[in-house]
Amino acid sequence: MQDVITAGVDGTPEATAAALWAAHEAELRRARLRLLHAWVLLGPEPAAGPTPGPLPAPDGRDERNYWPHRIVDEARDAVRDRHPDLPVEEALVADDPLSALKEAAGQSSLLVLGSRDIGVVARYTIGELGLQVVAHTRTPTVLVRAPLGAAAQAPGAPVTAALSLHEPCEALLAFAFGSAARRGAQLRIVHGRHLPAHAYNRGGGVEPIAAQQAVADARQELAEALRPWREKFPEVEVDTRVELESPVRAALRDAADAALLVVGRRHKLRFPAPRIGHVVQAVVHHAPCPVALVPHE
Repeated sequence: MQDVITAGVDGTPEATAAALWAAHEAELRRARLRLLHAWVLLGPEPAAGPTPGPLPAPDGRDERNYWPHRIVDEARDAVRDRHPDLPVEEALVADDPLSALKEAAGQSSLLVLGSRDIGVVARYTIGELGLQVVAHTRTPTVLVRAPLGAAAQAPGAPVTAALSLHEPCEALLAFAFGSAARRGAQLRIVHGRHLPAHAYNRGGGVEPIAAQQAVADARQELAEALRPWREKFPEVEVDTRVELESPVRAALRDAADAALLVVGRRHKLRFPAPRIGHVVQAVVHHAPCPVALVPHE
């Protein structure tokens, strides 16, 4: 179902922000929006389908379903208030949220979830549901905090993409160029890399010529990687930046005024459990804007 964007909702401000972001993206893509709430104790629904409001027993409905309905209804109302003509589907699923979101991701072109900053420990562990889902799906996923920063909502704000030249980047560039084109925004491509060992002298200082050569080499590699995408999206203005520092620091600094930060992540099952990597975790927990995580092999 490649014309569906799924937003997971759970009644939190972050989930509402995610639903509104997903609605805007659905309008840009001319796609349908699905609002999904999963609760393992969801009672059986009548054949006629869900009805908003309390579920009294005389009507044959399970009272346990009152809050799930209310959560979806409130998200739907928030979306319709801003996007009255957008096609919206509502899905209540009697399943564990992680399982339900993983299945929904496989049926969607994009998954959008709220993201909470739950403390320092969360920056180093996959304890948050959104990061667990990201680690298990091949579908691009956008994590949205609440409230959205002013830059993320500003018309014409750039799309920033953090690009590694040592990993496959076709999926990331397709997503980034497409996002910028739909928004009529500038695409800022950021490549951060550390200086090679030979660029440092014995005293610990940096050899200027070696540093300049490292930047020139990176710019050449970057130009080669972007050439086919510039040709495919001639309408997109591209700003390329090579930063001689940590990729995380470079991405976060250059996304300070961005509408969206796009990063890649390796999709490869590992044992005992899938992981998303320290770079992705750091970006997700510190980025000032929504973050799109685009999987690659």
